[in-house]
Amino acid sequence: MNDWAAQVLQGDRRALARVLTWVENAAAEGRAAWQALFPHAGRAHIVGVTGPPGAGKSTLVAALVQHWRQHHPQQRVAVLAVDPSSPYTGGALLGDRVRLTPRLAQDPAVFFRSMASRGAVGGLAQATEQAVQVLDAAGYNPIFVETVGAGQAEVDIMRLAHTVLVVQAPGLGDDIQAIKAGMLEIAHILVVNKADRPDAQRTRRILEEMLRLGPRRAAAWQPPVLLTVATTGQGVPQVAQAIVAHRQHLQRSGAWQQHEARRLQAALERALRDALWRRWRARVEPGRYDAVLQALARRELTPDQAAAQLLDDAPTLPTPPPRGDAGSP
Repeated sequence: MNDWAAQVLQGDRRALARVLTWVENAAAEGRAAWQALFPHAGRAHIVGVTGPPGAGKSTLVAALVQHWRQHHPQQRVAVLAVDPSSPYTGGALLGDRVRLTPRLAQDPAVFFRSMASRGAVGGLAQATEQAVQVLDAAGYNPIFVETVGAGQAEVDIMRLAHTVLVVQAPGLGDDIQAIKAGMLEIAHILVVNKADRPDAQRTRRILEEMLRLGPRRAAAWQPPVLLTVATTGQGVPQVAQAIVAHRQHLQRSGAWQQHEARRLQAALERALRDALWRRWRARVEPGRYDAVLQALARRELTPDQAAAQLLDDAPTLPTPPPRGDAGSP
């Protein structure tokens, strides 16, 4: 086995941090370690936390981790916080460690990692899934994945996480605007944070009404709408109980295995597309791509025509697999 992977499996936190850095930077060392760790993953409960900026996602995650360590001391908990990228260094801009209490920051059973989004859309960095699998193999369970907070586009978390928390706060503007366009549909648990504000109950009623009027959900799981004040811990135990209940529901209904199959299928299709692109670029005649790109810029070709011409230059390239609904980006 890869030496770094072996150290990760033995609980070496420094080795884990090094491997995650390599994975994030798409380094060859990271790929080798990830491949060695992959057979040991697939056990952790992945909890996605998303919602608009300012809703209190980071504070809620810190409160949930603290609750988890108090009530499940035998479990090690990891947090992967996907932050906006610095335009200068490319690193994580916010660094949500500042929201961790000193007790959590010094807890050897808690591992916190900020990961730069590197411009990836959908609220997740491209290397997030591999990083989650590394943490999974290292024995962390549950793993909280906090998205960048881009708003309505953050539906990629649904493909990664078993349980998705959508966090909303009162007073952030038009409540309907904040939760439409897919955000409501991906939620397994809805949380109205900052519930000490006077319009929190109104926000809760709107969410419950939209759930009632929305499409009927499969497998009989109805998302609860919970109120929290993450800064004080109010309502946090109820959210933790809902997370455990949803995991139990997934395992009883068989949806857990279905989710894992869809996630692996999506990863396979993504790897196939990347590999086919690299092979095609290696085979295309030098300068041909740039020439077609220039013709496209002069609007002498449409994108479809340009693609057809380039593919004609590499007739031996295998046809990519059809993109199914499951796992399609």
